[in-house]
Formats: sequence, C-alpha cells, structure tokens
Amino acid sequence: MSNRVKRGTMADWWWGVDRWFLAAFLILMVGGLVLSFAASPPVAEKIGLEPFHFVKRHGVFLIPSILVMLLTSMLSPRGIRRTAVIMLGASIALMIVALFFGTEVKGARRWVDIGPLSLQPSEFMKPAFVVICAWLFAEKARRADIPGNLFAIILLFIVCALLVAQPDLGQTILTAGAWGGLFFMAGMPWLWIVGLGGIAAGGFFAAYSFFPHVASRIDRFVTGEGDTFQIDTAREAILHGGWLGRGPGEGTVKRMLPDSHTDFAFSVIAEEFGIVACMLLASLFCFIVIRGLSVALAQRDAFTRLAISGLVFLFGLQSIINMAVNLQLMPAKGMTLPFISYGGSSMMAVAIAAGFVLALTRRKPENASQTDRLMDRTMALGAM
Repeated sequence: MSNRVKRGTMADWWWGVDRWFLAAFLILMVGGLVLSFAASPPVAEKIGLEPFHFVKRHGVFLIPSILVMLLTSMLSPRGIRRTAVIMLGASIALMIVALFFGTEVKGARRWVDIGPLSLQPSEFMKPAFVVICAWLFAEKARRADIPGNLFAIILLFIVCALLVAQPDLGQTILTAGAWGGLFFMAGMPWLWIVGLGGIAAGGFFAAYSFFPHVASRIDRFVTGEGDTFQIDTAREAILHGGWLGRGPGEGTVKRMLPDSHTDFAFSVIAEEFGIVACMLLASLFCFIVIRGLSVALAQRDAFTRLAISGLVFLFGLQSIINMAVNLQLMPAKGMTLPFISYGGSSMMAVAIAAGFVLALTRRKPENASQTDRLMDRTMALGAM
C-alpha cells in the first residue's frame, strides 16, 4: 500500500479538509449558477441586454471564486490572520474612497471602480472583520492585560460609521449582529450585554428618525400600506410555485420582480422549483451553521474556535435576513443570498469566508500523519 505519510501539500490538504463543508459550499456555488438561468433572464431583458447576460457573468465570477476558496483553504491560522489584516485595511480604505469618489446607485455610494471591475468593499470587509475581532477576543482571553475587547469595540464603531455613511443599514445590522454574537461567545459580561443592547436600541431609533427610507420600509412592513410592490410580488411568486414549483423556466410572476436575480432569488426558486426546494436550500444553510458551531466547540485554540463560530454565524445571519425578507418576516432590505444571488463582490467575499472556514477546520498535517502512522501499524500487525 502507498504510505500517505510521504504525501505532498495537495494530498495533505485533501486528507485534512472537512469534506462535508467542502461539499456543501460547492453545492451552493454550482446551484447558484444553475438557479441563475431561472432568475436573471427576465431582468436582463427588461434593461435591454441579451437574456443570458447575467448568467454568463455569474459563471465568470464563479470560476475565480472557487479557486480563491480553495487557495484560501490552504492557509494556516497565522496566514488567515495576516490575510484578514490586509483585507480589512484595504476594505476600510476603499470604503472611505467610495464615500467621495464611488459610483452612486439609488442614492448610496458603496461601489468603487477599479479599471473594468466594480467592487463593493464592504462585502470583503465582513469576513476580515470577523476574523480580526475573533483574534482580539482570543488575545484578551489569553492575556488579561491586552485590551482586545476595547480594540474590537473601536473597530466596530469605525466599520459601522462607514457603513452608515454610505448609507447601508442592512450591512450595518449584519456586521453588528455578527460582532455581538462573537462577543457573546467570547464570554461577554452581562453589564456589557445591557450596555451594548441599549446602544443598539438607540441606533435603531436614530436610523428610524434620521433616514426616511428606513422609516418608510418599517412603516410599510408594520401597516402594509404604501409601495409594497416588490414584497407582495415576491410573496405571490412563492404562493404560485406551491410545493413542487411550476418547473424550470415556467415561472411568470418572477418577470415582474425588479431584483429577481439578487435580493429576491429565493422567491424565484420557490416559484419554479417549489417550497420543497426552498426547504432543502434552507436546510443546507442550517447544516453549515450547525456543523460550524459543533466543530468550533471541539477546538482547543480560542482564536480558531471564535473565528469558525463568527464566520458561520455571519453566513447564517445573512441567509436568514435574505429569506426573511422574501417571506415578509422582516422589512425589505437589500441583502444577497450567499452563493445563490448574482453579484461578483458578494460571491468572491463569501468564497473567501468559506475558504477561511475550510482552513480553520482542516485537520492539521501533523495530526493526520500521526493518524496515518497508527493506521499503517495496525494494518501491518493485522497482516502478520
């Protein structure tokens, strides 16, 4: 038999990677491309593009996203921290640039044009922010004299201030929610919970008071009055699909949805593939979160434990917000469904986060080698 102890880097990666995570991420990525055939052609036709314009671009984004995920998954924990520091610094710098020189879309400045590419820096900020905060919380737990909690709070306020300035209240809530979950898992004192909870409540009140579009969305959600076209159409698409859907390409309500390929891709899935398909998709997201938390609990290293938990929590919270909006369980907010919705920045950023998770949950080569040596000895004894 071949001795796997003498394997190379790729073999070490293959035998050490969590294949359940790898399979789940690849299924979502390929599934997103397949589902784009149903969701994006009506939008492309509305704006005068050829029907499969967004499908082709989705495929173009998918290939480098898979490569980035696989390359990132080979990093060591130290390499992940270094990558996250560079990503976070570059993202914050580009978010500042976007405020002054970025492309304005629907009254918000969230995009930066770099040559032929258009990037949304806040998407890349999120996984890097989670990793850095996990590192700060872990250092605080390791050494009481390190002000890791204080630095994490300062970083949170910097990031949230930039997001609010864009404005992007949805990403602000998502980022703050992921940070709060991470801080709680790091052992947040009850006094901090009360204090930060009060600040969050004050932030919601301020957003409702000073941002008219936020107030109108909340009012429409509570009263059901006003312009609720997108939400009502999304609900109609879900009801029209029934349990098993109308069939691929047979959806009709989706043609009226302005953002069927991005924010409301979940409703298109429901119309064409049925509620059963949506339940399977939601179960896959749930599997990633639950497996991530269970694997994180088994980690001895505080940074690894917190980083895995924070990344899957970010992944799950973003999925919940998107699906909840489609199901009219919360006010409308633009939020992509990870790996499913169209968007190059979103797909690439989520791929990096997935790569971080694969790297942090990967069985270390030295541990794998010890296991292989034990297996070889056991088989040798059995052959005697």
